[in-house]
Amino acid sequence: MENHQHSADDSHEMKESGTSHQHHHQPTKPDAHGAHHEGHHGSHEGHSVEGFRKRFWLSLIITIPILLLSPMLQHWAGLGNALRFTGDEYLLFAFSTLIFFYGGYPFLKGFLDEMKARTPGMMTLIAVAISTAYVYSSVVVFGLKGEVFFWETATLIDIMLLGHWIEMKSVLGASRALEELAKLMPSDAHRILPDGNVQDIPLSELAAGDRVLVKPGEKIPADGDIVGGESSVNEAMLTGESNPVHKKPGAKVIGGAINGEGSLTVEVKRTGKESFLSQVIDLVKEAQESKSKTQDLANRAALWLTIIALAGGALTLVVWLTIMNRDFVFALERTVTVMVIACPHALGLAIPLVVAVSTALSAKQGLLIRNRAAFEIARNIQAVIFDKTGTLTEGKFGVTDTLTFDKLDEKELLRYAGSVEANSEHPIAQAIVRSASDMMPVENFKAIPGKGAEGNVNGKEVKVVSPGFLRESKIPFEVGGIEKLSEQGKTVIFVLIDGKVSGAIALADIIRPESKNTIAELKNMGVQTMMLTGDNTKVAKWVSDELGLDEFFAEVLPDQKAAKVKEVQARGLIVAMTGDGINDAPALAQADVGIAIGAGTDVAAETADIVLVKSNPQDVVAMIMLAKATYRKMVQNLAWATGYNAVAMPLAAGVLYSFGILLSPALGAVLMAVSTIVVAINARFLKMQAGGFE
Repeated sequence: MENHQHSADDSHEMKESGTSHQHHHQPTKPDAHGAHHEGHHGSHEGHSVEGFRKRFWLSLIITIPILLLSPMLQHWAGLGNALRFTGDEYLLFAFSTLIFFYGGYPFLKGFLDEMKARTPGMMTLIAVAISTAYVYSSVVVFGLKGEVFFWETATLIDIMLLGHWIEMKSVLGASRALEELAKLMPSDAHRILPDGNVQDIPLSELAAGDRVLVKPGEKIPADGDIVGGESSVNEAMLTGESNPVHKKPGAKVIGGAINGEGSLTVEVKRTGKESFLSQVIDLVKEAQESKSKTQDLANRAALWLTIIALAGGALTLVVWLTIMNRDFVFALERTVTVMVIACPHALGLAIPLVVAVSTALSAKQGLLIRNRAAFEIARNIQAVIFDKTGTLTEGKFGVTDTLTFDKLDEKELLRYAGSVEANSEHPIAQAIVRSASDMMPVENFKAIPGKGAEGNVNGKEVKVVSPGFLRESKIPFEVGGIEKLSEQGKTVIFVLIDGKVSGAIALADIIRPESKNTIAELKNMGVQTMMLTGDNTKVAKWVSDELGLDEFFAEVLPDQKAAKVKEVQARGLIVAMTGDGINDAPALAQADVGIAIGAGTDVAAETADIVLVKSNPQDVVAMIMLAKATYRKMVQNLAWATGYNAVAMPLAAGVLYSFGILLSPALGAVLMAVSTIVVAINARFLKMQAGGFE
């Protein structure tokens, strides 16, 4: 490949990445649900999808003999004492004890965890309900007068295990952002020995002061200074700079960047924990750990139901014992009935079923929800910050403008330029080639180091060069139209035919066709739109003006991106960050909702809460709409799941006892079943309410 450079004059030297974050942590392996899967998922800690699946099926099998042995269910079935035998209540107790401690273990453990964290939620409510039914029924087996509720304990455990299994299956797996970041570095380096020979060594053996050879197309193994060779280096994923940066002796390079077409000799300056990439790893870890823990909707509902259940149960016991002067056994049975009914089976499925439908629906549309708590927040997003390169733009050069200064038309100008550039691998050259058609053969092709290329095309001497070449050669050119293009941050290339400036070609990172609609739709929804980029101010302003953004931040280094997100959050706004690069990872972790463009790096996808598989920024709008529809459906389901409590609990407590109306456990069970069926059907209707997601 030719050493062919266009951007010497326009290259933006990499600024020192100095960061104030000097507390360098060792990357740690995320837990089973990832470093920033919080809220409801905290309750699942230590339990895998497979674990819930296994517990559910075994518990379901154990439930069958419990149902067959339950006197209450035998009576409802009209079997009388046909299935009764000596000691059957002790066998029922044994099966129930097994399911209580085995099937109920995740909820009992979750209850203890919630109590330690002083955040009672769903686990507390489930634990209270199953424990009340189990303990009361056990006491009845061993002598207390009353009905046994073992079948309630078993079925409640089964349904809650099913709900949690569905939920965990529907949410994508753990965050692996820190491991993905570590993969960006090459596994070894070509160290140049004092005698000039080259030795391949593991990266861990590199030290400051070593000199390494970086071949074309390889990743740079460490931060350092170039002491030999010239090349263009692609730092887009690390710094956000869309232009491949021309590097020559004296220039700085960063580990993980990709070398272009030339060989480089680099003197290592920083390795290991001092390196730029390690500091990015620290920033991601810090942002993930500091992300505020949010309780999701089901947990908030569960907290209130727990309070109502305990208060209702205590009040029922006190009223029947003191005011109504009934015996303790009757009062206790009323109390237990109230507390069991307070935890409807439907609540265990109300949210997971909506999540499962929503996740499946979104996955078909190319939206992967990794963090449900963040997805729930998405309905309230007030500002979306977009990365520029690879998100709002395509992340690759394209021809945006063509100016002609003589009789050639634009197509012909591109044809001559493309014919010469077809011999080069440089990104700018390749962009011109993509825009040209019917290219002609080239003779005597030569690269002009750092300035362009030349060759004979169709009997004419054609040069495709940078403005610097014209200045050095003192060749005059028209300034008018060129100045405007330069002010927009575009890279301008001149085409000389037989020594005369025949035209100019402007190139820039191409704006995605969907970006303009995305910004317009978000603004219509009342969402502020912003852009965050490591690129220069001119380029950022051009993109911002083209798209009609509310605000932009330019020349922002990776260690500053998370801070910029914090700044916007400090205005009191709920912020989503959308990006695709390694340099976006800390900002994605810091934002209230991190959205990764799927075609970007694995690091961005692993740090994000939501991944847009199609790499279409317009999916941000679809995601917010789906989040709103999903939340509405969750609220509806919680209303259905808990609505019957408003009727069932007072009736179970005996408020209408004087009228001869007392809710029996049997009728309570029927109401529970109806509530569960309604919730399941209602969740399926999400498809009809999610806008463009039918």
